[in-house]
Amino acid sequence: MLDRYYTLGRSGLRVSPLALGTMTFGENWGWGAGEDTARAMFDRYLAAGGNFIDTADLYTEGHSETLLGKFIEQAGARDRVVLSTKFSYNAQPGNPNAGGNGRKNILRALDGSLRRLRTDYIDLYLLHTWDRITPAEEVLQTLDDLVSAGKIRHAGLSDVPAWYAAHMQTLARAHHLHPLVNLQLQYSLVERNIEREYVPLAQELGMGITAWSPLAMGLLSGKYKPSEAGRDGEGEGRLQAVKTMGLPSLMDKFTPRNWAVVAEVEQVARESGLSMAQVAVQWAARQPGLGSVILGARNLQQFEDNLAALERPLDEAAMRRLDVISALPSQFPYSFFEPTQQVGIHGGVGVGDKPAGYASPTWIEPAPAPVFTPDAGSAARR
Repeated sequence: MLDRYYTLGRSGLRVSPLALGTMTFGENWGWGAGEDTARAMFDRYLAAGGNFIDTADLYTEGHSETLLGKFIEQAGARDRVVLSTKFSYNAQPGNPNAGGNGRKNILRALDGSLRRLRTDYIDLYLLHTWDRITPAEEVLQTLDDLVSAGKIRHAGLSDVPAWYAAHMQTLARAHHLHPLVNLQLQYSLVERNIEREYVPLAQELGMGITAWSPLAMGLLSGKYKPSEAGRDGEGEGRLQAVKTMGLPSLMDKFTPRNWAVVAEVEQVARESGLSMAQVAVQWAARQPGLGSVILGARNLQQFEDNLAALERPLDEAAMRRLDVISALPSQFPYSFFEPTQQVGIHGGVGVGDKPAGYASPTWIEPAPAPVFTPDAGSAARR
């Protein structure tokens, strides 16, 4: 299944539906994979037909890029793989210009990544996290210069507000700069908030979405079970590890709503003969706007399991059950866009301004009655 390549956003860059995530390559953070294990996952991914590899200068303090550069060079695979890395995080405490999204740091960070990765160009270079201060024009012009210089082939954004991504892409269009082709965002059955703004934004403005943490830090893998302490049986795992990294936004997974999702994933897995991880990864990969789902594992057994997620498709009934249990709650302003609300806009009649066969026809079915009845959030999805 990995050798079915899809173009990323509105570009000619073709990538596998499952990407090799290398945040776990290297043991500097205390929970990564050693060199032999990382090499085994790299080899297995290429053997399966995969071509899309994701890393960052931050990962395991640069060790991930170093290992990856070594593996790619030894395999003679540089032209085959689509190599993605990221910048933003500070590499020199006390030096404000050794981090962030400013031109000085982008150029510094890229030089370091190119050196560690043993290459003279990056296929996809991403702003890792919005720094809240650098003008969008400075970021965009710098990325455009790097594309023109041949140091990067394409650029994109990760972990930024939706309005910022839209602003950047609009600036690129208005000033005839190279467009952004990718948004890398957290997405899973328990983290579906990107469906409200980012998915329609990406589809409208030509940016393919790559999803990180499709297993919700391991919550959907079957490793974690409901408990008063919110811990897995061994007190280990990524959710526990991030507590030491000072990232509270990643630790809010132990909620009643999420345990209900875990229970449904477990039931679907049992009925389908798939693992819980395979169910969760497949569900994410089949959602609108998703270009690729990033797989990250600590050992080869986990990786082999994740890699097989698309081999046996879940039926539509199972997909719908997962949709329903994890649906976003309806909230303003999206509640105003419910079908019943359209009565006041379209007069209660079906609206279609293009006949069947035209590109992207729009059709709104007439509502049965002008009464607003908010549902569990399904309208917010699409």
